[in-house]
Formats: sequence, structure tokens, C-alpha cells
Amino acid sequence: MVGQKLEQMKSEGKYVGKFSALHHFFGYEGRCAAPSNFDADYCYALGTSAAQLIANGKTGYMAIVKNTTDVADNWQAGGVPITMMMNMEKRNGEMKPVIRKALVELDGAPFKAWEAMRDRLAVETGYIYPGPIQYWGPAAVCDQTTRTLALEQAK
Repeated sequence: MVGQKLEQMKSEGKYVGKFSALHHFFGYEGRCAAPSNFDADYCYALGTSAAQLIANGKTGYMAIVKNTTDVADNWQAGGVPITMMMNMEKRNGEMKPVIRKALVELDGAPFKAWEAMRDRLAVETGYIYPGPIQYWGPAAVCDQTTRTLALEQAK
């Protein structure tokens, strides 16, 4: 629509210039839930960990946070060499080092929990959504971990 309007303005002598639309795919953003206090704490911890890796001259590392099903005071930040995450896979006929894709594990606890509710959820709402982001209030509301993470770590 902007391009059409500018073309019209150009033909009327009201616009001189070039226009090229840049598109952005908002697929992931459109499907994600509102952030929680857990999300904010986790991202803050990752950012702090990344800053410490940089400040200490550590390159080739990915910032990590462990123990995230516990309270944030007990989380452990650190770094993992990217090479520790790599596997050798055949790509275009050659073996290449790549980071393994994170696919849904159909035998994992998060999928099994959803699978057990699948038929019920097809006819009724069973979402776990505490509402808008909660930065203050009871820790049981504000600081709860994600259900997927709790199921993955059997907490």
C-alpha cells in the first residue's frame, strides 16, 4: 500500500525518491506467549552470563544457566564451548560439524503429558496461563518455571 501511494504521489509530482519494502516474518513472535517473570529472570541471567564471558575473554562459548527449576537465587550461570554442542552429520555428501536440531522428543515427558490430555483439550480449554507478566507478588505466581521445563527435568 505504501508503494502504491508513493507511486501515485510520484505521478502527481509530490514525491521524488526510491522505495523498497523490507519484509519481516513474525511467525515465531505471533505464536509465542506473553513473557513471564521467569522469562525475564532467565534472559537477565543469560545476558549477565554472556557479559561475564566477554569480560573474561572467553570466545566460542554459549552462555548458559543451570538449575532453572529451582528459585532464581540457586541458578548457576556459566558458559559451554560451542564445540561441545556439535555433532558430525552428513550434509551434501560430506561430514560436517553442526549443532543438532532440537526436535520435539515424542518419548519425552513434555510430549507425554500433552499426549495424555490431547483428547480432552480437543473439546475444552486446558491451557496453563497465569495472565499478564507478573513482576511482583507471591513467588508461586511470579517465579514459576515453565511447565515444559518442569516436565523435562521431572520437577
